[in-house]
Amino acid sequence: EPNINARAAIIYDRTTKEMIWGKNETNKVAMASTTKIMSAIIVLENGNLSDVVTISKKAAGTGGSRLKISTGDKITVNDLLYGLMLRSGNDAAVALAEYVGGNVEGFAKLMNEKAKELGLSNTNFVTPHGLDNENHYTTAYELAILTDYALNNKSFAKIVNTKVATISINGSSRNIYNTNELLGNMSGVNGVKTGFTNGAGRCLVTSCTRNNNQI
Repeated sequence: EPNINARAAIIYDRTTKEMIWGKNETNKVAMASTTKIMSAIIVLENGNLSDVVTISKKAAGTGGSRLKISTGDKITVNDLLYGLMLRSGNDAAVALAEYVGGNVEGFAKLMNEKAKELGLSNTNFVTPHGLDNENHYTTAYELAILTDYALNNKSFAKIVNTKVATISINGSSRNIYNTNELLGNMSGVNGVKTGFTNGAGRCLVTSCTRNNNQI
């Protein structure tokens, strides 16, 4: 069996939709920035990639990992999504939540409605970024189900498989780099998302395709 130190883990076959191996895969756990998998899907299914967002004071002031956007900055939804998934920007997460849901609470409602639609009965979202909150949790199994769904979205799959992207803020270009160090360094890896908080520890959702096998 795999020797994995994580408190909870799963290997999921995307072709057969079956679990190959699991460790505490149904335990409710904090998910840190792997939350942004759901955030990205909500934006992709409800927003317009070409829309321009003006960054609010609340979004700009969000702590943790950041895209480093400031109050009043103008940036497209598309570029915010790259900032969300590559740089794991919590500021980008709040900006997108406000754009789609009106505010963080409205966006979390959309996240939970989607979770219910996907049958994720042991998952609950409070924020779009995943900073520690006792009411914000999932399981390794349900995170695998969510990720499998998300990867069927071509725009999502393209974003999370991007190692370096050029985005534009106020008309000025900036290169951003993916926090997923497996991309480009391990054969077949094509996503998905890293995460870290004190409560969750280090988190990783990764996908890999080899010999037509998708896990």
